[in-house]
Amino acid sequence: MKSATLETRKVPEWPEWREALGAEAIRELQTMRDWRSYLSLAFNWGIIFSAFGLVAAWTNPFSAILAIFLIGGRQLGLAVFMHDASHHALFSNPKVNDFAGNWLAAYPIWGDLLPYRPYHLRHHAHTWTEKDPDRSLASPFPISSKSFGRKVWRDLTGQTGWKRAVATWRRDLDRSHGKVQRTDGGGIRRFRGVVVTNAILFGILLAVGEPLLYLLWVLAWFTSYSLAMRIRAIAEHSMPKSIENEFGNTRTTLASWWERLFLAPNRVNFHLEHHLLMRVPHYNLPRMHALLREKGALSGALICRGYATVLAQASSK
Repeated sequence: MKSATLETRKVPEWPEWREALGAEAIRELQTMRDWRSYLSLAFNWGIIFSAFGLVAAWTNPFSAILAIFLIGGRQLGLAVFMHDASHHALFSNPKVNDFAGNWLAAYPIWGDLLPYRPYHLRHHAHTWTEKDPDRSLASPFPISSKSFGRKVWRDLTGQTGWKRAVATWRRDLDRSHGKVQRTDGGGIRRFRGVVVTNAILFGILLAVGEPLLYLLWVLAWFTSYSLAMRIRAIAEHSMPKSIENEFGNTRTTLASWWERLFLAPNRVNFHLEHHLLMRVPHYNLPRMHALLREKGALSGALICRGYATVLAQASSK
């Protein structure tokens, strides 16, 4: 398969998806129901604490490994909530949206909505162009299976996580020359969110007599979270059919229940739909996909069944 960075194809005549959906359906899809977001947040944190409880009840290597992958998948889930908040698609009230996006999602995983929002909106405005800050995440693929294996090894041994920690440290000190930079000045005060939220998490585990379980959170952040983020990035934009519009450069992956549990939390797998309408909240994306399919507006779109299929293509060179 040739890389799309080397070959640009003529864009097919895509169906007019907005007309197919209709204005009423679009308004309904963009309607926010705050209780759904509260429920999603509770569900994500519920899985995290269930993983802690699993290891507390059955302390063995298998339960610890399972917990690390469950937690890493839910750390990605929190990153997805930060992402939704960057589009003002988490809560209808802007102040609640930004507060929850940071304190209940971004800060615990050492994210920050303020520098993330302008960075991510550039990705939407310039997908697969030279100005796309995420292009480097998708452009190398397909690669060889050995090269892919080395990337997975770096993720699971914490090497990728360490690089991310150094980059985030530099970001918050306003010493970053990378893609995500602060526009509000850096300094020790920028660590307040991650310190406070992680202190609360540690305090909860300490209060129930299991402080060592906090190590699972840290290990997941350095390992399984890195792998989940890599797989997400590969699935969303790598190996496009064309680079000229969303139907050719943005992929929706139809995920199984276990893939949604570990790799695709909070409907993040419906990425084409998200790029078409950024303000659709995560819980309405499956409905949007069903409507587009029903109207015949997804014919020829970049849609794949299962992450194994995507990864097989990504490592097929």
